[in-house]
Amino acid sequence: MALTFDPFSQLDRFAASVLDSVRAPRLMPVDLYRDGDRYILHADLPGIDPGSIDVDLDGTQLSIRAQRTADSMEGVRWLARERGAGAFLRQFTLGEGVDLDGISASYESGVLSVIIPVSERAKPRKIAVESVEQPQAINA
Repeated sequence: MALTFDPFSQLDRFAASVLDSVRAPRLMPVDLYRDGDRYILHADLPGIDPGSIDVDLDGTQLSIRAQRTADSMEGVRWLARERGAGAFLRQFTLGEGVDLDGISASYESGVLSVIIPVSERAKPRKIAVESVEQPQAINA
């Protein structure tokens, strides 16, 4: 059996661990869908202190920020540490068809839910069709 040795595998692992500690804000996975007259956004934020969650609206830019602090466990030897700490950020540009004043948010069981209602003028509506009959000329 032949074994291959990759001299760069340890370097890649080291670089990933170093870069992971200084990485920019992390993205959070989201689901976004329309249910009737509202859009619903669910963002996964497990282990986040609800007090660190910040949902902002600047014009039509919706920003979600959160912070997860690292476990301060002194004297332990980590065997695996995949639950990263740090800042989380997600931004969305909202269209003109939403009610910006009616947006609400809640956090339960590690999931942030943001409800974005559709504005009245963007809701589907029926338009009446008028019939205009033109008089016909009579030929004699």
